[in-house]
Amino acid sequence: MAKNETLAKDATRSDVVESSPDVTVLPSAEPPPGLPRGIALSPSRASDFLSCPLLFRYRAIDRFPEKPSSAAARGSLVHSVLEDLFDLPAPARTLDAATELLMPAWERMVDRQPSLTFAVAAGSDRAVDAEGDQAQVDLDRPPNVSAKELARWIRGAEPLLRTYFNLEDPQHLEPASRELRIEVELADGPPLRGIVDRVDIAPNGLKRVVDYKTGRSPGEGFEQRAMFQMRFYALMLWRLHGSIPKRLQLIYLGDSQILHYDPSEQELLAFERTLRALWDAITKVAESGDWQPRPSRMCGWCDHHDRCPTKGGTIPNLPTDLNLIPKPVA
Repeated sequence: MAKNETLAKDATRSDVVESSPDVTVLPSAEPPPGLPRGIALSPSRASDFLSCPLLFRYRAIDRFPEKPSSAAARGSLVHSVLEDLFDLPAPARTLDAATELLMPAWERMVDRQPSLTFAVAAGSDRAVDAEGDQAQVDLDRPPNVSAKELARWIRGAEPLLRTYFNLEDPQHLEPASRELRIEVELADGPPLRGIVDRVDIAPNGLKRVVDYKTGRSPGEGFEQRAMFQMRFYALMLWRLHGSIPKRLQLIYLGDSQILHYDPSEQELLAFERTLRALWDAITKVAESGDWQPRPSRMCGWCDHHDRCPTKGGTIPNLPTDLNLIPKPVA
């Protein structure tokens, strides 16, 4: 399967259609009241709603821009390099080659999204005001970043690549898919959407789903929560192709750990019911229009304090045009 391929399928039908890697299209009917056309449930948006319904609204409906964080941008950079690495012949997939891919990958990313330069500035004192608080920024005016600043920031990704090469040998891997965009419409249920970092298929046909994480692995007792995203992918691939992936694998580059899990049919059926219940909750809130905040320790990382009543802000009116502008899968 080709790199950057997009698959979409209605689980009530047998057709599989391709779409542009930059625009995702689900063969769905009219969305529920209060939700925009083209909306789908992804692992990220599901997590948003569970943590804060108002955050879900701001990201999925209003789609307010957010300042890229240094950690998130560096994670995207490493993901891009690990995708590009497999374009090289197997003997050429070395740590030195991966390191050389960092700058070209970053230049492509910034060309598509100039505001990513805020992530580099966030790693310097320029991102903090005199009181030590995050500085207010205009996302339409990305900062100028010196070559020295950028080189120092790029070097911060090199330890993550070294960790990857300590955990896997890419010279002995030939992924079936990379950055695979998947869309599935469950019968009488939510439309699902996601991007799978890598799918490996063994000679006997068994499938392994791999996701890279540039942070640290979850603490004891939180492993199952970390697998939410992987179950999401496993369910979609099962509904698309009719076979359950043998293994789900999370590779944590922040502390050199690998978590793996072998899903069963009963577990995925239970997970599907969980997603249906979550979608029901989302549609009920959307119909009422009552998107309430849910304060937590995560509020410190939120970009929407000026729109949050728990932070003294004001919730804006819902947009009147609920037709989404096409955008890459979240």
